Amino acid sequence: MFHNLELLKMTHALDKRPAEMSGGMKQRVGIARALSMEPKVLLLDEPFGALDALTRAHLQDSVIEIHSVLKNTVLMITHDVDEATLLSDRIVMMTNGPRACVGQVLDVPLERPRDRLAVAEHPTSVHARAAVIEFLYARRAA
Repeated sequence: MFHNLELLKMTHALDKRPAEMSGGMKQRVGIARALSMEPKVLLLDEPFGALDALTRAHLQDSVIEIHSVLKNTVLMITHDVDEATLLSDRIVMMTNGPRACVGQVLDVPLERPRDRLAVAEHPTSVHARAAVIEFLYARRAA
């Protein structure tokens, strides 16, 4: 578990109690706990939704670093277009409603490791972001 806390830059908080931790720290501990099972697939369901933008960005960077070290598959559910574009090799967009199904699959062929500033202006990233937004608006109009 210590190795996982190192990956998430949380070793400084080993002696903290849950009430002494911020929301971002609690999210990191949750991810470290999941990693302790050495999963081949890590499922993250809106893991950063309740965090401020800066903490969210730091945790996204942590996911990028963890993936580069562990080389495991990460399946992440998000409603954030920029997050999906930054972190994904493939974005699976779902249709609306209780009978939601796969609406479109978009590959994001950007090299790893990814740098958030470089990705933001990369033509492939810009295209992927536009394609996701277009899907979301086209789906909403239907």
